[in-house]
Amino acid sequence: MHATSLRKGENSALMVAPVVLAVSVQGLAADVSALLLGADGRVRSDDDLVFYNHPAQDGVSIDGSAVSADLVRVPADVDRVVVVVSADPLQPGAVFTCAPLLTITQAGSPTLSFTAPDFTSGETVVVLAELYRRNAGWKIRAVGQGYASGLAGLATDYGVDVEPEAAAIPVPLPAQGRQNSGSAGPAVDLSKVERLAPGLLSPARHAGKVLVDRDIANRQAAVYLILDHDWNMEELYESFAVQAFAERVLALSANLDDDGTVPVIFSSGQEPFLEEIRLDNYRGRIGQLHTQVDWGWGNVAEAMRRAVGHYQDSGAADPAFIVTQVGDEPWDKAEVRSLLQNTASLGVFWLFVGFGRGKLAFYKNLNASASATFTNVAFYDASKNPGTVPDERFYAGLVDSFAVWLRH
Repeated sequence: MHATSLRKGENSALMVAPVVLAVSVQGLAADVSALLLGADGRVRSDDDLVFYNHPAQDGVSIDGSAVSADLVRVPADVDRVVVVVSADPLQPGAVFTCAPLLTITQAGSPTLSFTAPDFTSGETVVVLAELYRRNAGWKIRAVGQGYASGLAGLATDYGVDVEPEAAAIPVPLPAQGRQNSGSAGPAVDLSKVERLAPGLLSPARHAGKVLVDRDIANRQAAVYLILDHDWNMEELYESFAVQAFAERVLALSANLDDDGTVPVIFSSGQEPFLEEIRLDNYRGRIGQLHTQVDWGWGNVAEAMRRAVGHYQDSGAADPAFIVTQVGDEPWDKAEVRSLLQNTASLGVFWLFVGFGRGKLAFYKNLNASASATFTNVAFYDASKNPGTVPDERFYAGLVDSFAVWLRH
C-alpha cells in the first residue's frame, strides 16, 4: 500500500494509539529528537526534551532515527509533541539541503509520509512535524520549518535550558543588524532575539536589512497585529499559515520596538479578542489563541477601534504601525473609512495585508481616488499564502509605504 503524502502545512487525524514517526536523512549525519509542549507552547521542564541522552519521557521515546508516541499515555498537560531533526554538531559546517523524509505509521491505519521543500539558507535544524490535540483526539501537522540556529537555539526557543558546553556555536549578528542611518539604538539590536527566540533570528535580520535600505533603521514604532477570524480563514489557521505570518511580523517588531511583544487582535464578533505574541511565547501561540475565538464575519472596524484604544491607553510616544491582515471585503466599509480618516492625526499607520481567498478590492482601492487619499494607509497583497514569499520581498511589501510615511 502506498503512503499518503502530506504537503507542508497539511494535517491528518490520528487514532489515540501508539504512533511511530520515522525520519530518513540523506547526505549528512543527523540526530532526531522530540519536544513535549504545554498549552503555552513551551516545555514543562527540561526533561521534556527527548533525545539520545534522555530517550524517553511520558509516553514519548526515541529509538535511533524514530520517535514513538503512545498517545494514550501522553499526560493531559502536554498539548503537542514536536518532532525535530538536527545536523550532527560533530560535523562542523553541516547543513540541510535535501529535506528529510518523515514516515508516520499506526497499526490499522494507512501510512502517511511527508517531505518538506528543500532548504537553501544554511538550515542546521528542521521542525518536521507536530502531534497536537484536537478536541478529544490527536492530529499530525506537516511543518517542515528549517532554522539556522542549531538544536540548542531551537531548544531555548521552546523554553529548554541548554548547558553552555552543549550549546551550538553562536551565530554572530551581521553588520546590518548593528548599523543604521543615525545612531544605533535598541530597536536594531537583535541580541534579544538571539537570546529569547533564535528561530526568528533569520527573518529579523532580513527585516532589519530592509529597514536599513529604507533609511528608517533608527526609528521606533509600536507594532500591532490584527488577524481576520472570518470562517473562510479556517484552513489558513489550520495549515500554520497565519502562525507563520504572525512570526514574521514579530520578527519585524523586534527591529522597531525592543519590548519583544506584539498585541494581537482577532477581528471576529462585536468584542474582538485581544492578546499578545512575544519572543518568549510565540511558538504555536496563534493556534492556541484562535481556538478561544468564535468563527464569524470579521468585524474589522471594531478590531481597529480596539487597537487604537490600546495604543492611546499605553501612552506610547512612538507612532503605531498596525498590520491588519484581511482575507475578504469588510461588511462595515463606511466605518473603516471613517476610522482611517479619524486616526490620520494620531500617529497611526495602517497597513492592510491581504491573503486568503476572498475579494480585497475595497482595500486595494482605498488610495485609488485622489479625492479619497489616506496618507496613513497602504495595502500589500501577500498572495494566497505569504509563507511562499521570500523574507526580503515580504518585508519590503510590509514597510515600503510605512517608511515613506515616517519620513514625510
